[in-house]
Formats: sequence, structure tokens, C-alpha cells
Amino acid sequence: MYQDLLLATDGSEGATQATKHAIELAYRLESTLHILSVSEEGPHSSEKRDEMRSDPQSEAESAVADAEHAATDAGIETTTTVRQGVPQEEIVDFADQQGMDMIIVGTVGRSGLDKLVVGSVAEEVVQNATVPVITVRETDAE
Repeated sequence: MYQDLLLATDGSEGATQATKHAIELAYRLESTLHILSVSEEGPHSSEKRDEMRSDPQSEAESAVADAEHAATDAGIETTTTVRQGVPQEEIVDFADQQGMDMIIVGTVGRSGLDKLVVGSVAEEVVQNATVPVITVRETDAE
């Protein structure tokens, strides 16, 4: 039933926690773990880039590579993809196009004004995905 799991990662602490959960699920279900990171474009991406002074494409590639390394070390079959665009849209689109059975995504648990201004990728994925979504909070216990 859950043969193809999609892990959406950006390399953050929340994504690292989600990666651990995704690897455990893939191991127990004998599933393939499809790892996706999105080089962000959108209304807030330039603000984030200015603050972090980083290369979004390199960060996405690094996030995918780190998750892939952890999964293959655990004996999990993986595929990797880096896309450009609005993360929540690309995650849902990828899951639909590739026939994923489940999405696993980390969340930082924003609240208040920060959530209203920036929004939540995980929340948007939950609202728009056509398959089950597991969200893993940054502070979830292992």
C-alpha cells in the first residue's frame, strides 16, 4: 500500500527529524524513499536569500544528498530530485505526477505573525495533497 514514500527536505532541523522518520517508515514498509528538495522561488524567497546570503540550488542539492546518504546507509532504496519553484506547490505536484503513496515533511511550528507572513510549507502540503501526509515537528522525540 505504501511502496513509494516522498520525503520533502530543505536540510533544516525539522527536515532532519522528518528524514529519520521517513527512513524508519521506509525500512519497516520495505518502501522506496523518493527524496525531493525545492530550490525556492516565490514571494519570500529573495528576502530569505538576502538574509542567509546563500545559494538556494546548492542548499537543495546538499539537503537531498544528506538525506540520500542517511537512507542508503540504512539500506533503503532511494531516488533523488531537485526542483525549482514554490516548495509546497512542487511537493504536491511531484507527489501527484510520480504516484507517491505518502508524503513526509518536517515543520518548524511557526505561529503568530511569522506564520501569517511566511506561511507554512507543511500546512499547505497537508491542505493540498491527494495522499496522506506525515508532518514531523522539529522538536519531535526520536
